[in-house]
Amino acid sequence: MRYISTRGVAPDVRFTGALLAGLASDGGLYVPRVWPRFSSDQLQRLVGCSYAEVATTVMRPFVHEDISDEVLRDVVQRAYGVFEHPDVAPLRPLGENRWCLELFHGPTLAFKDIALQLIGQLFDHALQSRKQRTTILGATSGDTGSAAIAGCRGRDALDIFILHPHGRVSAVQRRQMTTVQDRNVHNIALQGTFDDCQRLVKALFSDPACRNDLQLSSINSINWARVMAQIVYYFVAALALGAPRTPVSFAVPTGNFGNIFAGYIAHQMGLPIAQLVLATNKNNILKRMMDTGEYRVAAVHSTLSPSMDIQVASNFERLLFDVAGQDATVVNAAMASLQSCGSFRIPNSLMREIRALFSAHSTTDAQTTAVICDVYQRTGVLLDPHTAVGFDAAAQVGHDDTPMVILGTAHPAKFPQSVQEATGVFPSLPAHLSDLHQREEHYVVLPDEVGVVESFIRSHVRGCDTIQV
Repeated sequence: MRYISTRGVAPDVRFTGALLAGLASDGGLYVPRVWPRFSSDQLQRLVGCSYAEVATTVMRPFVHEDISDEVLRDVVQRAYGVFEHPDVAPLRPLGENRWCLELFHGPTLAFKDIALQLIGQLFDHALQSRKQRTTILGATSGDTGSAAIAGCRGRDALDIFILHPHGRVSAVQRRQMTTVQDRNVHNIALQGTFDDCQRLVKALFSDPACRNDLQLSSINSINWARVMAQIVYYFVAALALGAPRTPVSFAVPTGNFGNIFAGYIAHQMGLPIAQLVLATNKNNILKRMMDTGEYRVAAVHSTLSPSMDIQVASNFERLLFDVAGQDATVVNAAMASLQSCGSFRIPNSLMREIRALFSAHSTTDAQTTAVICDVYQRTGVLLDPHTAVGFDAAAQVGHDDTPMVILGTAHPAKFPQSVQEATGVFPSLPAHLSDLHQREEHYVVLPDEVGVVESFIRSHVRGCDTIQV
């Protein structure tokens, strides 16, 4: 399996190269040259298998040149052995033909754990094999940072630096990052939005001297391995609800597009997915794109679902590249226009292909609160605001004739004030996080300036004391 850049200039790499590089050297995102396919018979043989067994089978085609089956099975078992629920991602019924896929039973109570617990193990394996060190650099709108830190803390072969938008994540999200004491963990609160954090991270990756000196690698969803791990739960949910005989639909709370792009890949791999619903909040660039065919950046609004307070959905570049027949000139033209004009237009022929699988809906904060209240009153289930946005989108644009799975992206205790306001119930943190608000925090507040952030990283990377700005 070879991986190519969406920008068409960087050389092809194998899986480990894509894992350790994160972002391609030409600024593009790595994708497989071809999608592996599963037949109906192969899918049928996975029915009834454990999460780890499905994960090993689904991911094997993407990694087999670099990782043996034995090592992959071991990595998967260790990654998912820390989850609180034996099914890893259980399905909970929420009404007729509606299910919530609970992806929040990992260490940090968010769906990001599913990929990042695995990636921590993969980084360990790759770095030990190559006798290398790396510096993980990532941006978070709330959940990625804590999950990345949980997956990478205490590992000798890497240091991890996470940028979050200062004052724009929940207290629980912030503390899950900033109370980790391991020497290799560094938290930066950037004076800006998540899009600013993401832009700054991309700028550092695009600087060859910085990238090479620090051996930078990304753990954001721009890293192919993140998306690869997320493909698995689409297979697990669909197989539990009747696939491959029965098509299944998914409603996905969407910010950076990585989570729903994993569903697109599952569809390309042969999983019978009838519909993928883009569920957005007020930051609805993807809904506007679906309506008009124009991808146009607007101001970022703070909402009750802060992990989705994003305008530049980085992983959309991967979808654009794929529906354009892997034509990098289409992507390069779009990205150049986005940088110069803040927008680009998608050809009608490509929009028809996108709309054949994707639908979209935008939910306001008031509607989010109403959904949390309604679901609790009818079922007794507490939804976090992001999952509520997904539930509302499923109700508004989902097809009633297929099973609809709403991706439950975070535990309600990560957003207790919003849940309490909607239901009157204050959701408690699980036992392993019960003292979170008493733990000491460690983080630095920095301005939105590339040079200042780079200087901080260089001065705190272990083993790089001689590096000068």
